[in-house]
Amino acid sequence: MKKTFLGLAVVAALTIVSCKQETKDKVGEATDAIGTEMDQAVDTAAVKVDAAIDSTKSKISNKMKEGAAKMNEKAEEMKEESKK
Repeated sequence: MKKTFLGLAVVAALTIVSCKQETKDKVGEATDAIGTEMDQAVDTAAVKVDAAIDSTKSKISNKMKEGAAKMNEKAEEMKEESKK
């Protein structure tokens, strides 16, 4: 009877130890997966930020060109008015 209980105790202990290792493995895999997903999210965000910056630079450049053209028009008008 003692040998049976001792045998069951050993089997239970081995099962617990093996479950703990399996759990550790699963946690490790989950951690790696989360790390990979975070890297991908950061890369995606970086691409979106770069695209937004490029778009903003382009818009600012266009607005500055439009503003410069308007200033040139006004300057020409002022030259014409001063001649009169």
